[in-house]
Amino acid sequence: MSLTINRTAETHPLTWRVRDDGQPVWFEEYRAKEGYVGAEKALAMSPEEVVAQVKDAGLRGRGGAGFPTGVKWSLMPKDDSLDVRYMICNADEMEPGTFKDRYLLEKMPHLLVEGMIIAAKAVKAYRGYIFLRGEYVEAANILRKAIDEAREAGFLGKNIQGSGKDFDLFVHTGAGRYICGEETALINSLEGRRANPRAKPPFPAMSGVWGKPTCVNNVESLCNVPGILNRGADWYKGLSAEISDDAGTKMMGFSGCVNNPGVWELPMGTTVRELFEDYAGGMQEGLILKAWQPGGAGTDFLLPEHLDLPMDYDHIGKAGSRMGTALCLAIDNRINMVSLLLNLEEFFARESCGWCTPCRDGLPWSVKILQALVNGEGQVGDIETLERLCHQLGPGKTFCAHAPGAVEPLQSAIKFFRSEFEAGIGSKVGNVRAIKGIQPNLA
Repeated sequence: MSLTINRTAETHPLTWRVRDDGQPVWFEEYRAKEGYVGAEKALAMSPEEVVAQVKDAGLRGRGGAGFPTGVKWSLMPKDDSLDVRYMICNADEMEPGTFKDRYLLEKMPHLLVEGMIIAAKAVKAYRGYIFLRGEYVEAANILRKAIDEAREAGFLGKNIQGSGKDFDLFVHTGAGRYICGEETALINSLEGRRANPRAKPPFPAMSGVWGKPTCVNNVESLCNVPGILNRGADWYKGLSAEISDDAGTKMMGFSGCVNNPGVWELPMGTTVRELFEDYAGGMQEGLILKAWQPGGAGTDFLLPEHLDLPMDYDHIGKAGSRMGTALCLAIDNRINMVSLLLNLEEFFARESCGWCTPCRDGLPWSVKILQALVNGEGQVGDIETLERLCHQLGPGKTFCAHAPGAVEPLQSAIKFFRSEFEAGIGSKVGNVRAIKGIQPNLA
């Protein structure tokens, strides 16, 4: 399928500079196409003015949670005596089915560098780190070259562009753990510690990297910032569809057995049907859409009847799922949902840091039950046990959001496809577990 998209600076702030040959946009080309104009404007403003402009634009974090970026910046200490501060980019894109940040890192490295310069001005940071997924080797090489170019051009280092602002930037590659997507686990890993989440409070804004005030933002969040500083908050709010209360554009995509899997920059509020049919090209010949996930493996399944939903935080949330990363996964009619859930929960169980009991013990328990159901050896009560696990591992029951995200697809699969779980319950011993030393009464 061939899809022609007319990308312009006014409509596609993230991707309008992307080259047709797929090569990265390096400094000279980026600079010639309005590159670092937003950073120059930010350097001439006060930190409070930069924060206010991003707040007014309504930018919400693009890592999955959707927390307002400007509000997050405003939580950094107002005390200027705390002059050692850090700006961190979370580029540890380990969510299965998600590849939007990789696209931006490899095609538009200077967009991220510029976004981090602006963010550093807003939060008064003197040093920044890009915490990068270790498997993104090509992205690491591209980023390091872009950072060197920016430093040589005077946009990094001491007294950036004569503004009096000092800021330098470094790439730090992780060891490949999903839990590092949680910002405090990321901070621990950056310090050379085990990647366990930290207790909050204190939040990173008060005590982050090496005990200093720290702000952590996602790749796509930071890549939105240069356009906002360059063209203004009203322009940014006008980019989204009228039906959506969320501002700007979003990297959205589809994977699975669709005709044209990929990722595209689209207005917030674009319907899932448009994304699925017009961009992803619908299901491959002979296949039928059975279910889909809106934004990564840790989001609840939705059904074909939900395709007319606008893709934004509120509409997807009201339907019972989360927009997450907005990289959708199409499930076709050949897939058994119990087998699919076994695959997902094995991943989440393996990636648990083991810090809290519900996650450490509950996720392997769910894997054991799902494996039994896949083998046709499930017992009466197994589905109810899975439902209790979904509750016991839900929001507020664990140390971080890993387990709540892990059980989201499980709880929705049981809700929509319970019969497939029931089909895995065998008939041995009257479907009753035999307690050691006691035989069940089959009379």
